[in-house]
Amino acid sequence: MDRRRGSLAANPLLIGALTTLIVSVAVYLSYNALNGLPFTPTYDIKVELNQANGLLHSNEVRIGGARVGLVDHIVAHQNPHTGRVSAIAYLKLEKGVEPLPANTKAIVQSVSALGLKYLLLEKGTSSQTLKAGSTIPASNTREPVQIEELFKMFDQPTRMASQQNLNIFGDTFAGRGIGLNETIATLPSLLKNAIPVLHNLASPQTNFHELWIALERTSAEVAPVAQSQANLYSDLDTFFSAFASVAPALEETIVGGGPALRQAIHSLPFQAPFVEKTTEFFRLLRPSAKNLTTAAAPLGHAFEVGATNLKAATSLNTQLAEAAKTLQVFIANPVVTLGIEDLTQTTVAGGPLVAGLAPAQTTCNYFTLFFRNIASLFSQGTGVGTLARVAVLFSPLGPNAEGGPSSAPANGGSEKVGVSPLVDNNHLHFNPYPYVAGPGQPKVCEAGNEKFIPFQTVIGNVPGTTSTTHDETKRSQNLNGLEYPSSTLRDLGIQSSSSKGKKK
Repeated sequence: MDRRRGSLAANPLLIGALTTLIVSVAVYLSYNALNGLPFTPTYDIKVELNQANGLLHSNEVRIGGARVGLVDHIVAHQNPHTGRVSAIAYLKLEKGVEPLPANTKAIVQSVSALGLKYLLLEKGTSSQTLKAGSTIPASNTREPVQIEELFKMFDQPTRMASQQNLNIFGDTFAGRGIGLNETIATLPSLLKNAIPVLHNLASPQTNFHELWIALERTSAEVAPVAQSQANLYSDLDTFFSAFASVAPALEETIVGGGPALRQAIHSLPFQAPFVEKTTEFFRLLRPSAKNLTTAAAPLGHAFEVGATNLKAATSLNTQLAEAAKTLQVFIANPVVTLGIEDLTQTTVAGGPLVAGLAPAQTTCNYFTLFFRNIASLFSQGTGVGTLARVAVLFSPLGPNAEGGPSSAPANGGSEKVGVSPLVDNNHLHFNPYPYVAGPGQPKVCEAGNEKFIPFQTVIGNVPGTTSTTHDETKRSQNLNGLEYPSSTLRDLGIQSSSSKGKKK
């Protein structure tokens, strides 16, 4: 009885105290289980991260998927030289992983889609090792895009835009089943040809993995301007909304652009000479344009006066319109067409005649002189009418002269030498076709200008050179071929040649 009372089981107070101690130790150990067992030696190192990306105190540290430690705590650190802020994670690792190679890399990974993170260590191959308290630099750390960052992209405006894009993409595929089937039918050949390309991309010599590293660096560079890029798309939406209002006009322009380009390709080579000549024309026009600075004032006055005068031309234009209508009716008459055809034939037939007679007037003034002489012939009046002035000429005497019968042209002197020069020069001078500057003839006016060669019979063109000298007709002689006083001509609105000379 006394022995049973002195045993441990017989003391309830001692049993309760021992139970409380065991429970307290169990609670302490369970509370600090995430921080490792107490009094256990650890391998402590640090990791510099550009961003912690949700990595928290007590998150696991893994190597090859196995838990080798935990994150003790994380503090912010600012580089005193560059001012760059980074996160320093203090790790407590098991002694079994000590020491880690110096080129070991650290990556923040997600445990699940809920956002829980862990730190993954990738052992390097360096012969140098990380001593306790060493730091893995930020250059050996990677922070891939986390699932929550991906989900953050799909905010309300982005989701609405994605829905609109999907609707538009659905409309794009509508009615294009045949095209999709043809595309799918050609995919095998595409994939067959893509195999060598993929082999080249997979080859280590291409350094294809560097592309993703470069893209990651690019993404890190553009991250600070993400809001500006978002604003860019918002502004683009505003621009294209306004652009859609003019889309029908642009479509019409594009539809007509093809024929216009083809016409331009055909027409521009023909326009090139015109452009070259226009350039040369403006080059030659440059001195005139320079002189225009002094002539601008008189020219402006001329335009001003011309504008005033042109107002009076309105009634003339009305009459011209009526005349044009009348002319149109006249031209529509078939008889007019026949008359024009006859006139054309007459012009063609009379062309040689005009070509032969025109030089006689333009060079020698013969037709004007003829009509002037005709007017002068009948200009002497007797009170009743006009008559020609007549002078009696006696026929010369001599061999075959006009005064008697002849058997040959007159070609000799008179029977009595020295009686008279007219008799002594009883020689025939006859030129039926004198030179009048006609086609095939010398440009001379021989008719009326023949030289009389004494003691010599001349039949045909006179030997020697005859000039184009001919009698000029004055404007003052147009009235019956007479000279009128300048006062009379002035009253008639005609300026005499003498007054012209004085004016000059």
